Amino acid sequence: MKFSTLSTLSLVYVTTVSATPFIFPPPRATCSRGRTAASATCCVWYNVLDDIQANLFEGGICGDDAHDALRLSFHDAIGYSPQLTGKNKFGGGGADGSLIKFSKTELTYAANEGLEEIVADEKVFADKWGVSYGDMIQFAGAVSVRNCAGGPRVGFMAGRANATAAAPDGLIPEAPDSVDKILARVGDAGLTPEELIDLLASHSIGVQDHVDRTIPGMPFDTTPSVFDTNFYLETLLAGTVWPGSGPNPGQFQSPIPTELRLLSDWNLSQDSRTSCHWQSFVNNQDRMQVRFAASMAKMALLGQNVQILHDCSEVIPPPAFHIIPKAKLPAGKKASDLELTCPKPLMPAATPFSLSSFVSNLL
Repeated sequence: MKFSTLSTLSLVYVTTVSATPFIFPPPRATCSRGRTAASATCCVWYNVLDDIQANLFEGGICGDDAHDALRLSFHDAIGYSPQLTGKNKFGGGGADGSLIKFSKTELTYAANEGLEEIVADEKVFADKWGVSYGDMIQFAGAVSVRNCAGGPRVGFMAGRANATAAAPDGLIPEAPDSVDKILARVGDAGLTPEELIDLLASHSIGVQDHVDRTIPGMPFDTTPSVFDTNFYLETLLAGTVWPGSGPNPGQFQSPIPTELRLLSDWNLSQDSRTSCHWQSFVNNQDRMQVRFAASMAKMALLGQNVQILHDCSEVIPPPAFHIIPKAKLPAGKKASDLELTCPKPLMPAATPFSLSSFVSNLL
């Protein structure tokens, strides 16, 4: 009787185990230098990464090439207009690499001045590794952000087809443009006003060369190699000086003589449609990183068929850890110099905005 009971229990045990077999994870593709990827199509991007870090970004630093690569990623992607397409005109292919494929045309557009070198450089890498120009532009842009202290890891999707025609002129917002014109343009492309403000975090690691040609390389904030919230704070300061040969078209007075302020940045920081979102980033590094990464990933897909792309985000190295200091008012500036126009509670909405709490967070 005991033997019979044991046999019955054993049968039940075997049946239970066999009903839920162990499922092995899918095999990972083996890539160069012992690295792996979920998809073999992503392996080439490890090689591209090694190459551009060593030979474009000077060992992975946040320098001029990183600034230019990030600028190029926006200029290529924003060349997309469903409104034009709806009028039976070519509205551009978005993030399709047209700025490289049709560089002879698009580099003549005034908004693309200064991109000649980075376009030529990235074309060399794309051709060398056999990847599309659209993929190359967005990959280099994502890596460039990662190279800057405080920069977040941005997702990367690969598999874009090469552009078939040059994007039309006039689709890239420019510094002299009004807020109405800028918001209408990015809205046509598929971005919200808040997402535009997110993307302007790129100006925290940006410099200008052509708004004022007498001061090339002048930054937009006091920490141009750090992806931090200083840009959002310093743009809120009342302008007092014209650095270089200013005023120039697209320029607004700067708070200090060592940085240049774009007219579009100033206007967006003050406009009631965008000022609260702008102010919400000051000394909120985590919020800025998360919002920027999400908006840049969305921008990189403008005009693209996501169904045919592969997620190769794992190839982007995680950012090195950096302690990012809190934003502070530049020397000689005080709370009364801030031009704050947010008409409603500062996000997150649970905390009402007040000048005293805002300034105390800067000290």
